[in-house]
Amino acid sequence: MFIDFETIAPEALRARAEGENLPPTLGALLDRTVERHGDQPALDFFDDGKRLTWRELRAASDRAANALRGIGIKKGTHVAALMSNVIEFPILWLALARLGAVLVPINTGYTAREITYALEDSDARYLVIHDELLPLFESLDDKIVPPERLVVLGARAPGYPHQWASLVAEADEAFTPSEPVGPDDLLNIQYTSGTTGFPKGCMLPHRYWVAIGQSCAASYGTHVDRVYGGFNFFYMICQRFLAHCMIQGSALFVPRKPAIRDFMAHVRAHNCDYTSVFESSVFKYAPHPDDPKSRLKVVNTFGLAKDCHADFQRRFDVLAQEFYGMTEVGLVLYMPAHEVMGMIGKGSCGVEAPFARLMIADENGRPVKQGEPGELCVKGPAILKGYYKKPEANAESFRDGWFRTGDMFRQDERGFFYIVGRFKDMVRRSGENIAAREVETVLRTLPQVQDAAVVPVPDDFRGEEVKAYIALMPGLTRDDLTPEQIASHCEARLARFKVPRYIEYKDSFPRTESGRVQKKKLVAEKTDLRVGAFDRQDGVWR
Repeated sequence: MFIDFETIAPEALRARAEGENLPPTLGALLDRTVERHGDQPALDFFDDGKRLTWRELRAASDRAANALRGIGIKKGTHVAALMSNVIEFPILWLALARLGAVLVPINTGYTAREITYALEDSDARYLVIHDELLPLFESLDDKIVPPERLVVLGARAPGYPHQWASLVAEADEAFTPSEPVGPDDLLNIQYTSGTTGFPKGCMLPHRYWVAIGQSCAASYGTHVDRVYGGFNFFYMICQRFLAHCMIQGSALFVPRKPAIRDFMAHVRAHNCDYTSVFESSVFKYAPHPDDPKSRLKVVNTFGLAKDCHADFQRRFDVLAQEFYGMTEVGLVLYMPAHEVMGMIGKGSCGVEAPFARLMIADENGRPVKQGEPGELCVKGPAILKGYYKKPEANAESFRDGWFRTGDMFRQDERGFFYIVGRFKDMVRRSGENIAAREVETVLRTLPQVQDAAVVPVPDDFRGEEVKAYIALMPGLTRDDLTPEQIASHCEARLARFKVPRYIEYKDSFPRTESGRVQKKKLVAEKTDLRVGAFDRQDGVWR
């Protein structure tokens, strides 16, 4: 980690990053990258042995754009993607960027119910799907996207009319846009749990992706050449990686099936000098003698416990640079690289990032005094345009042009921000945002359940685990609805990461005068929230 990081004041870094004449769209950014770095490596999906230079990536995306246009996809068309980590995923994203169409990435861990919701809520007109996921699509009761508007990737589905390979093979490589595409045109409807309820689609324009690529690249304090993308491409983080690789001409290395146990082995094998780590999960695995033997210069961490910071850097011989952001607003806080060593153990998320304007506000939306806690609010050109078809959520999340993050922060006299707590009714498990309301809704569909309340349980490995409190109908006992039955019900309707690990039965819940469950009182009943609950992972009552 002992390399020279740039020493630059945050204000100067902001002025430089924001002052550059950036391309207006992701497609234009790709063109600039080809001009500057055309024959350098761009993508390496190493498990499949597929690699592309930047010039080859543009040619592939242009050919794909022509192929998709040939079946009716045009500017403004919403195209869902249900795909694992294959090189065609980023090619699809860039092809849609060329057309001015809109990508709707769908989590491959979703159940049929959740996929149906995402397709319907996003108004997806087409679906690009990996053939290994076709059985999941075919299990849908309601085919929101008819089979004739499916594009199938792979060779195991000859019965569908549109096959990716044949469409692309027959398409022209020279692409000419049919309609102009601008910075405010929508590029993604990216689903996130947000603050409450079912997942909401963040409307992310081209401007968002260009700005987040520029902001991230500017914030590292050093040039990075080889980026490890150990995440699923349907998450915005891998898309963000590709955007910042375009800015610097770096190469992105992506595994077919991301797994924490392989994370550092892949980093070493591919000589990567940058990556990101969620919730310090890599740090929780047992130390390995080769941990410090990588080429890593800098790792962005999210929620790394302040007491672990020094040990993390020592173990991996890397600079652990804190970032804070969210799908809705991109990167908004970063720890300047040259400040990291002096801030070890302080617990700060850093300072204001380029393209972000921040305010810590009280409950009335007014700025608090320095040092006082309040809600972090964000304004700037690189945030979402709003939640798709969610006027009530937009009215709640935006106030006078400021986006309300739902997180409580304070700022010290030097301008460093510190997260204090979370307003959101959420569980953050291994980097996944899980809305308590969605899990509770599924639990309440059980006829034996009178009410349910979901809360986070602190966990050393995953950050937080999901706990469900269950109040049964009068006269019933837990023998009438066992934890195994509850889990089975949830597994059929929720992605696996949302299924409660801990289940506790309650005769009744503390409630407000309006009848809402008072979760704070529920949680305050015991110091260890695992006690009295069934632990599904270990199969025991705690």
